[in-house]
Amino acid sequence: MTAASMVAEIGSFKRFTTPRQFMAYVGLIPSEQSSGESRRQGNITKTGNRHVRRLLVESAWSYRYQPAVKGELARRQKGQSPTIQAISWKAQNRLHKKYFRLLSKGKESSKAITAIARELAGFIWAVMQEVEDVPQA
Repeated sequence: MTAASMVAEIGSFKRFTTPRQFMAYVGLIPSEQSSGESRRQGNITKTGNRHVRRLLVESAWSYRYQPAVKGELARRQKGQSPTIQAISWKAQNRLHKKYFRLLSKGKESSKAITAIARELAGFIWAVMQEVEDVPQA
């Protein structure tokens, strides 16, 4: 349901030439205050598509759990491109480790989840670049 909602909200991911553009579109980049030599980053901007941002944040909570491909997930992955599966597995491992690394550094869980959601947006952008390159039958 999350994937279908995201695709319906975004349409074509090809309009974002970089993952950072997609992250900015959903408002998951830090705000910035700059003056001369000083540069200060603040909270996320929260601009852009609120629904997609919420989907990403809710999805990010699942990275608290140990990555595993079994059951329903294993069934859904059958027939998928090896490239997409590799990106998926890399995302699962990297985001799980990052969540616990941020917590061990003393970050609040909600801030860690926001960071995970931002990086998840980058992985989703990468998968969608692969998917949208495949000619549909």
